[in-house]
Amino acid sequence: MNYSVSSSSSSLSDQLHLLGKAEVFKLHGRDRAGRNVFLIVGKHFPARFVSTQAVNLYLKDKIFPFLKDGPFTLVYIHTDVHWTENFPGISNLKAIYEFIPTTIKNNLKAVYFVHPGLQARLFFATVGRLILGAELYNKVKYVKRVEFLWEYVRRKEIELPEFVYDHDEKLEFCPMMDSGLESDYLRLFPASPSVDSAVSTYSSMRCFA
Repeated sequence: MNYSVSSSSSSLSDQLHLLGKAEVFKLHGRDRAGRNVFLIVGKHFPARFVSTQAVNLYLKDKIFPFLKDGPFTLVYIHTDVHWTENFPGISNLKAIYEFIPTTIKNNLKAVYFVHPGLQARLFFATVGRLILGAELYNKVKYVKRVEFLWEYVRRKEIELPEFVYDHDEKLEFCPMMDSGLESDYLRLFPASPSVDSAVSTYSSMRCFA
C-alpha cells in the first residue's frame, strides 16, 4: 500500500482514517471453540504514517468494545512484515500493549502467529517475552502454514488476503524460508534502554539463522 502522509505531518483524524482504510485490524470469524477472532494483518500496518496515539484510539473506539464481554482469540498474520516498513517498533509495541485494558487481556485465550519464521520466533522469545510478559507469551501458538490454522479457526468464517496463500506456495518450493531467511527483517534494530539486554541476546542468536 502507498501512503502520502507521515505521522508527524498528518492529523489524528487522518491517521485514524488511514488505519480504517488499511484494514489492519478486523473482528472476523470464530475459532473452533466458537470464540470471536480478532484478526491483525501485519503487512497492512502503516508503521511510518500513524502514531501510537492513533493506534490506541482506533483500538479503543473500534475494537475494544467488542472484546470486553467475552473470550476471544487473536490471529496475527506475519506474512511480509519487515522492520523498516510495517513493524511498529519495540517502544511503540510496548506502549500499545500497556494501553490494552486488563479485562481484554484476560479475555484473550490464544494467539495464532501465522508465518513466523525463525527470526520472528527468536525475536519474540527474547524481546517479545520481555515486552508482553510470560502470561501472554505462553498463549502464542506458531502456525507455519495456513492449512494448520484451520485446526484452530473455522475456515469458512475467516477470509485471509491472497498474498498469505501465495506465501504458503513459496514455502513449498523454498523450504529454507521456514528457517528464518526473511529478506531484510530486522536488518536495522534500534535498541531501547529498557530492552537493551534482550536485544543483545536476540542479536547474538541471529548468527544461527
